[in-house]
Amino acid sequence: MGRSGLGLVAARAALGLTLIEAIVVVGLIAVGVAATAFAVSGSLDSQRIQSAGQDLVAALRYTRGKAIVSRQAQALEIDVEARSYKAPERSVVQLPRGMEMRLLTAAMEQTGESSGRVRFYPDGSSTGGRVKLVRGGRAWDIEIAWLTGEVRMREGQP
Repeated sequence: MGRSGLGLVAARAALGLTLIEAIVVVGLIAVGVAATAFAVSGSLDSQRIQSAGQDLVAALRYTRGKAIVSRQAQALEIDVEARSYKAPERSVVQLPRGMEMRLLTAAMEQTGESSGRVRFYPDGSSTGGRVKLVRGGRAWDIEIAWLTGEVRMREGQP
């Protein structure tokens, strides 16, 4: 049993993993999957807020274009509490859950404690303002220039 018994133990060890080795491997795989899931969820969060911001920028630009073409002032309505906005002749757009919206606009364009609008005029100018979208640790600032009506979006601070 001396020599052949040791050979059998060595052969079994060479063919498979011990229980401790298997647990360590499974643990490392779990850590890797968790790290990847965390990174992907943060990336998805960032994409959601950026996409919502791009949609709002498009709605603001649409409203400006409509004012120029129709030669009549047009306004985009924003409800901060409901996290929604509405462009002229369009349906209400709801922001994703967990996203916060902040509005800075001219005093004459505030329609309530948590609502207001950004108005665009036929010459392309606007009442100006800023909309901030925040979700988690990420934020996007949408700025509307009063003189030109230009709408820009940039990453901001929450």
